[in-house]
Amino acid sequence: MNDRTSPYGFSVVICVYTEDRWEDILAAVDSVRKQSLPALETLLVVDHNERLLTRLTEEYAEPRPTEEVRVLANAGPRGLSAGRNTGIAAARGEFVAFLDDDAVAERDWLHHFATAYDDPRVMAVGGRTLPAWASGHRPAWFPEEFDWVVGCTYRGLPPGRVRVRNVLGGNASFRRTAFDAAGGFATGIGRDGDRRPLGGEETELCIRLSKAVPEAVLLIDDRAVIHHKVPPVRERFAYFRTRVYAEGLSKALVARSVGAQKGLESERRYTTRALPAGVLRGMRDALRGRSGGAGRAGAIVTGVTVAAGGYALGTLRARRHGTTFSWGPIDRAGDGTAGATGTTGTALTRALVGDAEARPADAVASEGGAR
Repeated sequence: MNDRTSPYGFSVVICVYTEDRWEDILAAVDSVRKQSLPALETLLVVDHNERLLTRLTEEYAEPRPTEEVRVLANAGPRGLSAGRNTGIAAARGEFVAFLDDDAVAERDWLHHFATAYDDPRVMAVGGRTLPAWASGHRPAWFPEEFDWVVGCTYRGLPPGRVRVRNVLGGNASFRRTAFDAAGGFATGIGRDGDRRPLGGEETELCIRLSKAVPEAVLLIDDRAVIHHKVPPVRERFAYFRTRVYAEGLSKALVARSVGAQKGLESERRYTTRALPAGVLRGMRDALRGRSGGAGRAGAIVTGVTVAAGGYALGTLRARRHGTTFSWGPIDRAGDGTAGATGTTGTALTRALVGDAEARPADAVASEGGAR
């Protein structure tokens, strides 16, 4: 019996933090329940919200014979990384998959992940994330090259099943042994409820994994599809600016930790190839009178400029104050404390990311979360 059909199959971790997404959470769990390759279990990790923890515990109190939904409290500090580490520690499966709480997976999502793990060198597999716009359509000015702003797969990634530097955490899976080798997600980088729209924790983990296991293969298979909800606030240009600025800050943290060569390897290709091509497409569409062409070209230029500004400021602050984020071994549930226990860097992360909390007050506070 192979890994895909044995009792040591997939544990699916969904991190949740707000009752505002109640219907989205139920839909995410339901999409896991409908997988063609059944999950061993679904783990709902609640980020320091007692009311939501109680409500979900009651919702999934009735067990089903063919599946299990477990509701857990985040055992670490507030934030997405610690929530994921809590799920990893509790996972019983040989593989751990992650799904955003405002996304639904297509029926063969886990099946496509599983087929890649037939190769024992494969340590992580990500998928393709498509935007589900609240307005029903993509804003005319919004370039596909920047779909990562709304947590989705962006134009510029190669199609098919391809080797990558890092997977994207809202639609990804890992061998459980990957965390034994490299430790868990670093706290102090990723999302923290509605405080700041930062990211980069998946990149840092994947680079650390590749260092710990040099023969490791990390893949993206674009057949493993999820649909990620994009609320109205994220369709606005104000959120776009805020998110790309925060990404620049995040990249400064990652580059400071793993080195600019690895930390910016994929970004260099993206900015020198995909983005110039996107600007040219936008200008060509504008010349042909097509709606949104000039806006998309302008958004790309603005996005690059703002992200570069965030990176420059973040780098300056990191040099001046150092960086603080923690990672370490993930203890199996019952064997110790779930979460990250190691440390890297010095001083205060807040010194680096402070402006990401101050500047986007209009965008972040109005959306009630930026995950």
